[in-house]
Amino acid sequence: MKYIKFDFILLHSIPRMTGRFKIDHIDHFVITVKDSIKTCEFYSEVLGMEVNTFEGTRKALTFGNQKINIHEYGKEFEPKAHAPTPGSADICFITKHSLDHVIEHLKSCNVDIVEGPVERTGAKGPIKSVYIRDPDNNLIELSNYM
Repeated sequence: MKYIKFDFILLHSIPRMTGRFKIDHIDHFVITVKDSIKTCEFYSEVLGMEVNTFEGTRKALTFGNQKINIHEYGKEFEPKAHAPTPGSADICFITKHSLDHVIEHLKSCNVDIVEGPVERTGAKGPIKSVYIRDPDNNLIELSNYM
């Protein structure tokens, strides 16, 4: 009986993790594309992201402290999303440049604006946004906090 009592005390003295944890930030996410070369050109030339190659031939787009990994449709890396599909992403990026500057740049790159400027709600408050589409028709929202 003493052994069972001791065992009981020992189990209760071990700190247990209870409750939820909190996510701090996004490190990276993955988009599935038809043509990684066209995607990398668009995101680097139009959106100013850097193209990086890692683990041999894998491609990623970096900006700030984040990155977007690129998977080509039919050549995805494991593990992957349940149903990876080009054109299924809807992403909002915050820019430090004015929307007027962004719009001027988009026009110089012959990129059509789908909608905007319009007011929306970002993670930290009101934003003003314009929407464009990348080569796979992913919806890209470019925004400034108001």
